[in-house]
Amino acid sequence: MGERTCALFGVVGPILAYISIGVSVALSPWFSWYSNDLSDLGHAVKSEVAPIFNLGLLLSGFLIIVYAVAALRKHARYTSICLVFSAFILQSIATFDEIYGFLHFAVSVLFFASIGIASVVYAVERRSFLAVIAFVVGLSSWVVYRMAAYGVGVAIPETISSLAVVSWIMYSAIGIYSGK
Repeated sequence: MGERTCALFGVVGPILAYISIGVSVALSPWFSWYSNDLSDLGHAVKSEVAPIFNLGLLLSGFLIIVYAVAALRKHARYTSICLVFSAFILQSIATFDEIYGFLHFAVSVLFFASIGIASVVYAVERRSFLAVIAFVVGLSSWVVYRMAAYGVGVAIPETISSLAVVSWIMYSAIGIYSGK
């Protein structure tokens, strides 16, 4: 596969994750943005949509790894290393679902920390203002959540921070695809 084809995985991978999350939320009337974590959807015993949610994260992580190794590496070497790590940790969230207790918590925290680091590395490496904004938005969503400034579940800062990071990932992939 060529670089341009693999660049598309930087778009398809994140979209796949959000489709699986959206389908999982739609099929789970018990899920509440005010009291749940996204990972509650992937609990192998308590969630009937766990296969949809977890498979989506696993496939998304795989596609992002392929993108980072086969396309992004030539344009942002250090970012690609960070992104491979983050995507592997995303797969670990699905593999070590909430049944694993602290292990799941640890990989989840590591995932959100690693995507923040990847954003900073990309911002420096490619002089990307979008990545700076993504980092600030993502970090702010967690700070505001921890301050209990609004009464919502962890799913809100999880979604905000990941969407912010996905913005520069997809932008970079589209740029590589279009030859910019």
